[in-house]
Amino acid sequence: MKNVLIAIAVACSLGTALAQAPAYPSKVIKIIVPFTAGSATDIMARIVGEKLSSSLGQSVVVENRPGAGGTLGAAQVAKSDPDGYTLLVVSTGHVVNPALYGNLSYDTLGDFAGVTPLAALPSVLVVGAGSPIKTVSDLIAAAKAKPGQMNYASAGVGSATHVNAEKFRAAANIQITHIPFKGTPETIVETSAGRVDFMFTPVLASIPSIRDNRMRAIAVSTAKRSAALPDVPTVAEAGMPGFVFDFWIGLLAPAKTPRAIVNKLNAEVKTILAQADVKDRLAKLGADPMPMTPEQFDGYMKEEFTTLGAVMKSAPK
Repeated sequence: MKNVLIAIAVACSLGTALAQAPAYPSKVIKIIVPFTAGSATDIMARIVGEKLSSSLGQSVVVENRPGAGGTLGAAQVAKSDPDGYTLLVVSTGHVVNPALYGNLSYDTLGDFAGVTPLAALPSVLVVGAGSPIKTVSDLIAAAKAKPGQMNYASAGVGSATHVNAEKFRAAANIQITHIPFKGTPETIVETSAGRVDFMFTPVLASIPSIRDNRMRAIAVSTAKRSAALPDVPTVAEAGMPGFVFDFWIGLLAPAKTPRAIVNKLNAEVKTILAQADVKDRLAKLGADPMPMTPEQFDGYMKEEFTTLGAVMKSAPK
């Protein structure tokens, strides 16, 4: 009888504690972006963060923690309390970092829970406006004429811009030199000025420079043409059949975040991405919504981890 009374008392105390627990969210939510301000990842985080603040009734603060291909910011979130108040926005490069960094302080898949993808972004192959390269064939021919002498920019080792170019290098069977920068804005400046031969960059981040004729768009790396650049062919159309690279941006939480919070965030973000003004804004930036459940997103990242990881393991060191 005594044990029964004790069990009842414990159950009552737990029920009282749960009833008194503040509803989520009850304080500021922090979104860590492991890249520089102005990058495609940063832009998407701020679009969603602003709307999320309104829908949840709490401040949402976006903080940039760039460095080491996004691993510094990712490590910070991996070690954060799994309570839904510290989140991470990453891009495709997140899943390939284990192939590039042998001493990561976190488990790329095991330490995070996928909340939802935010968008799929067409990436575009660009050169400076003064470059003689006008087609994919021109670029490949120039690279094969001078093996190792042509270079390309990326937003950092392990970034999606790096992965995209390495997948292209392998498919084209060319020797090119990688020049990593701290973020996308720097790569655009250097490529526009002609100090770097070419780069793959999200349309979202590069469209102003393309429209101002500071850079020339050669091809997009997605399976279909970008609505933002309808006259620019895909890489496959331009002479490399079957070539596709999907640049995605997604929202993650620490792995042990309660499933109820993950599901709530998933539902809120999906609703935001379906709003007419957000859809219009994303369309103008060349971004497409990429709705998935948390479970689907986790599975998708595992697939990308395997396939793109193999590409980066074969990349020149």
